[in-house]
Amino acid sequence: MAITIAGPRVLLKQLRESMAEPLASQARLDKIVGLIAENMHADVCSFYVLRDDNALELFANRGFKPEAVHTTTLRLGEGLVGLIAKQAEPLSLDNAPSHPAFAYRPETGEEAFKAFLGVPVLRAGQTLGVLVVQNRDAHVYGEDEIEAMLTTATLRAEMISTADFDALIKPGQDIDLRRPRSFNGTGFSDGVALGQVVLHDPRVVVTNFVAE
Repeated sequence: MAITIAGPRVLLKQLRESMAEPLASQARLDKIVGLIAENMHADVCSFYVLRDDNALELFANRGFKPEAVHTTTLRLGEGLVGLIAKQAEPLSLDNAPSHPAFAYRPETGEEAFKAFLGVPVLRAGQTLGVLVVQNRDAHVYGEDEIEAMLTTATLRAEMISTADFDALIKPGQDIDLRRPRSFNGTGFSDGVALGQVVLHDPRVVVTNFVAE
């Protein structure tokens, strides 16, 4: 069930093509999780996004009950998905329901899937969400599969930061990426002053997802 060496390359090419298609925001996300599930030979693929209220919302899925999308939420640190988001580290399990952090959500039917691989969606060290694949049968995910998921998650981070993603956000809510943040500064002289915080490392825009 492990992916072949060519698997990640094929997946990245398919993801690049899907990003260029004239699709609605939700349709694009749905297609992307489908492509990931097919390439990884997974029964389930889920994409959770961290909101500004520290809740992880299921934004797209292949394999769960359809009503779970935009309904299922987990708090930061809650369940396997919340644990991944909090620790910002991948988690691979061959029997997820037996893990002490497993949190059952009846609307998903998730208890039927044993194998679990989740990776954080990161941008500039900030957790934006979690990408997950699952299988019904127990399975140990290999290094190639984990690496493919981490690379795919990086591309999803770029998607979250686009204006196209705004159409998926419920009224009155926002994603954690745009939550106001406080910074501590050091003054060079006495007095009061106003200024702007400047990110010294500029945003890297990915234009070519597959190296030829």
